[in-house]
Amino acid sequence: MSQPLEGVRVLAVEQYGAGPFGTMWLADQGAEVIKIEQPGSGDFARDLGPYWFKNGESQWFHAYNRNKKSLTLDLRCDEGRGVFLDLLKTADVVVSNLRGDVPEKLGLTYEHLKDANPKIVCAHLSAYGRTGPRASWPGFDYLMQAETGWFSLTGDPDNEPTRFGLSVVDQMTGLALAYAALCGVTRARASGEGGDLDVSLFDVALSNLGYPAMWYLNNGYVQKRMARSAHPSLTPCQLYKTADGWIYLMCNKEKFWPALAGALGHPEWVDDPRFKTFKERFEARPIIQDMLDAALSAKTTAEWLIDFAGTVPASPILDVGEAMENPFVTDEGRIQDIELEGHGTYRYLRPPVQAAEPAPANPAPKLGQHTDALLAEIGYDDARRDALRKDKVI
Repeated sequence: MSQPLEGVRVLAVEQYGAGPFGTMWLADQGAEVIKIEQPGSGDFARDLGPYWFKNGESQWFHAYNRNKKSLTLDLRCDEGRGVFLDLLKTADVVVSNLRGDVPEKLGLTYEHLKDANPKIVCAHLSAYGRTGPRASWPGFDYLMQAETGWFSLTGDPDNEPTRFGLSVVDQMTGLALAYAALCGVTRARASGEGGDLDVSLFDVALSNLGYPAMWYLNNGYVQKRMARSAHPSLTPCQLYKTADGWIYLMCNKEKFWPALAGALGHPEWVDDPRFKTFKERFEARPIIQDMLDAALSAKTTAEWLIDFAGTVPASPILDVGEAMENPFVTDEGRIQDIELEGHGTYRYLRPPVQAAEPAPANPAPKLGQHTDALLAEIGYDDARRDALRKDKVI
């Protein structure tokens, strides 16, 4: 059985994290992602530490670039532009992950490319968009979190403004880029016409405010940080104390309150008028917190997780190492192996989208690893490739 995206060819003019994360998801599902890199240097993420494999390659780079091909090409010169247009005729998508004003300068928009391939989809990822007063601005994940309110929602109320623990805006925007690319391909295959699609870090961060944005826009309510990482409207849904630490409960349906009360040996809570519905429980949140802290302190977190399994939504609080060693991760095949030349085997997290056919498992490419093969495929013989290499075009 073929991979879901087999037959889709993507030319990726990308760098760093957001764009590469999105195109890696396409590659994981069988798309041929050709990472176009500057000759001699490549994606600067190749030099990001602090951890390296035995062959000197960046583990950071490998985290975002598996299952891709690498072609070195200088897009800034006329010869490089000609090579790019020849490749374009074989492609479905051009992905760019650049400052907002750069795709126009490099000629990566549909207007510049449609004559070479009318069906080409041009999917652009930038910090603030390709138009408007910030089109030329650089921008990165944490800046977006700060400006779109995330810092004000993360952490405990008495702490300083706090970023989310991962570069989640980068990664969500990468996924939005992959989604945009596939939307464009679907339209192009149906209509014969490509076009431009845009996503930005700022717009993705802003749009993910979701219901807090709705509450402010329609009620003027400004959501603040909640103690113990509590949900802003549902109770019980927060951290609670156990005999040896913490547990997170998330009783986000009415049926889970009686399930929790029963598991804790307090069936009388079910009919208590103070706790009958979400509304009453929300108003009684401080009372419920004290009740649950007292009840849960009778056992360890591990013991409660056994009692709650499958009936009460609950989770332990793990650090990254503990998360990697979680039996639900290790025993279910969520960590897999890749062979890397000059290093041996390294471990990585399995792609979360599971199809009938296992996802490919190829390490991130070496700089320019596939240049000769890809150019030979479109008719560039040895002499022509040698000339391009001599002129530092490839």
